Amino acid sequence: MRWLSTALVILATSLVTVSAASGPTQCLAFDINWNLLAFGYGGKDYNAGTQDSWGTSGSATDITTSGRPPFDQPNVQCFLSQHCTRTNANHHRHRRYQFTNAIYVINGDSKNPTTVYIYDAMAKSWSAQMTTTTPATSGGPQFDPTNFGGILDHDTNVFYAYSNAELFSLDMGLLKSANSTAIPWVDVQKPNFATGQSTASYQPVMALAQNHIHFLGLPGLPAGDAMIFVIHFSFLQPTPQSYGSFPATHGRAASFFQQTGVQTEFAFIPDDGSATYVVNVITNTTKTLTGPTTKDSSATYATSTSALVQLSTSAGVSWMGYDSSSGTGTAWSAVKALPSVNLTSVTSGSASSTSSGAVKPSGSAGTSSGGGSSSSKSGAVSGRVGKGWCGSLVVGVLGVGLGLVV
Repeated sequence: MRWLSTALVILATSLVTVSAASGPTQCLAFDINWNLLAFGYGGKDYNAGTQDSWGTSGSATDITTSGRPPFDQPNVQCFLSQHCTRTNANHHRHRRYQFTNAIYVINGDSKNPTTVYIYDAMAKSWSAQMTTTTPATSGGPQFDPTNFGGILDHDTNVFYAYSNAELFSLDMGLLKSANSTAIPWVDVQKPNFATGQSTASYQPVMALAQNHIHFLGLPGLPAGDAMIFVIHFSFLQPTPQSYGSFPATHGRAASFFQQTGVQTEFAFIPDDGSATYVVNVITNTTKTLTGPTTKDSSATYATSTSALVQLSTSAGVSWMGYDSSSGTGTAWSAVKALPSVNLTSVTSGSASSTSSGAVKPSGSAGTSSGGGSSSSKSGAVSGRVGKGWCGSLVVGVLGVGLGLVV
């Protein structure tokens, strides 16, 4: 199937569970140059640079500007949305590339919980995008912006969120700044996970890889298994996929970017922080790496191509290097570039502050892998140009193919 002459590949990190109970009022994200951005960090926003500069104390740049969210909600979340648009001219002899670079912030404003704030990392400016949660039919399912888990899809720039046992979507189009038209949260379906146990109280753990949403920690789901929702076909696969060995428990998940193509690996960190599990959806295996030094069930995580970063209100920001080619990780260490500030967490509507001291590194990470059964997978091919990605996307499931050809 041929779609236009313009290819669009949008890459973004996954969103962990948002609940009203407790969590940090700060968040982390990477821009398209893999600079680590910290928002709401001691009341300001910072650019800590790339990972080779994180060991230099106090080197982060203050990027605080007007129009930003107040960052007064627990479990505020940030996403990198990266657009790569290629246009052809003069009978395809010359190609022009346009790149956008936006961070979406959800749950960062207690007075406007449905607002999605957009930070244009190129223009260094903020805008506020209104959304609506009104059901399409009276009495129908309604998205709760204060209690959900979700991801931002690479290829469509659409949020998929699990809230009150229902799956919703929010189409962000190509926005790098807000427009005047409110965007609706749309009911997609009520997933039937069919695990043999009730999932009514399931607090979602959702990871993005190969254009699929992976649901972890479902009641009745065996250890090492995930239920898979195929985004491009709005299809929940009826049987779980085994990825080797990781516990069947609640935790946090974040997908590693790649230099070319879509994410194929994600990190899963259980609430107890006992280990860092890296799941590869191509080989159906899981590697076990060192867990974060700070054991914090409310911590949040961000990823680049080669780093997993933890934000904890009790100990600040730390990181583990990750080499996807060898599947190995480094020891966890502090991001010293960020200033020492009081970080805030919110519990049951009240804020508390904790000094963010240095994080002591743990021992070197070890690896182990587990086998898994095969499954139908999507494939992607893309080429990196400059500081973005342009290429072709091919997605397949159950023998059905969908292609984006340029």
